[in-house]
Amino acid sequence: MPSTSSRVRVRYAETDAMGIAYYGNYFTWFEVGRTDLLRRLGRRYRDLERDGILLPVVEALCSFRAPARYDDELEVSTQGGLRSAVRVEFRYEVHRPDDGTLLATGHTLHAATDATGRPRRLPSEIRALLT
Repeated sequence: MPSTSSRVRVRYAETDAMGIAYYGNYFTWFEVGRTDLLRRLGRRYRDLERDGILLPVVEALCSFRAPARYDDELEVSTQGGLRSAVRVEFRYEVHRPDDGTLLATGHTLHAATDATGRPRRLPSEIRALLT
């Protein structure tokens, strides 16, 4: 499975009154990892959409282990792979590099569709990148 690592920093606006990162932000950080992985593989989301391939999320899961706090630097490790000719899965781990703490794990499952939402097979070159 191809993989990549991305760095993000918890912004003040991403925290609650206790200075802890709001849980919904993890999905945004997963997106950072996913787009970085596709870019590293030579295919940006923008290019896929231009070619008529959309990858809507059909399943998302995040398991929280420890809190991220304001101004923490985080490392999002992302792996991607094919589930079928029309489904792609990405797996994520979020760590705090300063102390090595695993903060969260998760995955997203995406269906390849055309602009009308109808399922579409991923082109062979995309399938090859994700195997």
